[in-house]
Amino acid sequence: MRQIVLDTETTGLDPAQGHRIIEIGCVEIDQRRLTGRHYHQYIKPERDIDEAAQEVHGISTSFLADKPVFAQIVDEFLAFVTGAELLIHNAAFDVGFLDAELSKLGASYGRMSDYCVISDTLQMARRKHPGQRNSLDALCKRYEVDNSQRELHGALLDAEILADVYLLMSGGQTDLSLGSEEVEAEADQGPQRYQPVSRDTLKLKVVQPQPDEVEAHQQFLARIHKSSGQRCIWMLAQDTAVPQSNSA
Repeated sequence: MRQIVLDTETTGLDPAQGHRIIEIGCVEIDQRRLTGRHYHQYIKPERDIDEAAQEVHGISTSFLADKPVFAQIVDEFLAFVTGAELLIHNAAFDVGFLDAELSKLGASYGRMSDYCVISDTLQMARRKHPGQRNSLDALCKRYEVDNSQRELHGALLDAEILADVYLLMSGGQTDLSLGSEEVEAEADQGPQRYQPVSRDTLKLKVVQPQPDEVEAHQQFLARIHKSSGQRCIWMLAQDTAVPQSNSA
């Protein structure tokens, strides 16, 4: 399925309190490759931006004064994302704002789930890395994704970073910066056949856990052991492991 990595910036934290979207950034992935296509739009919110929110993203009300309102960009935005799987970090936040914006335009616009499949990369990260920090910055550090330009939050920059993180977190990716020219060249050549990976030439990077990660893992196993009535197979394996004999 075609995938769209999406992020938004807003005037505040809660659309129920009248807060609005001020920026949308989207990056397209097709068959696990960045296509080079993206959607980016600043939006006039028709209200003030909370000071705390502006400190996060650096976008001011005066900067947005000449930008279009959501109603003027909604059709172009929906055309870009319709039929795709939306990948969003903490999807409930962004989708809540998008649904609120659609509701202002009338019932005919429905909800984002009417246009897309929605997947939450934060929940994915929590399943993959239980008991660890799974913010976008933490995932960048874990997967060695460069986020040095991320002094302030920005929807398009965060979507680009999340796309890199997602590809690595969901199975690895060798080319995170495939440009549109390369995509067009491949399209001209027709369907590509990918050669299977040889075990003889495969070199995997081995990353040893840090002491705090080992401790978090042991604590997590202990909770499983307790809740399962002392039947956690990993804990039982540790308890019954036979040490190497020093005798001749």
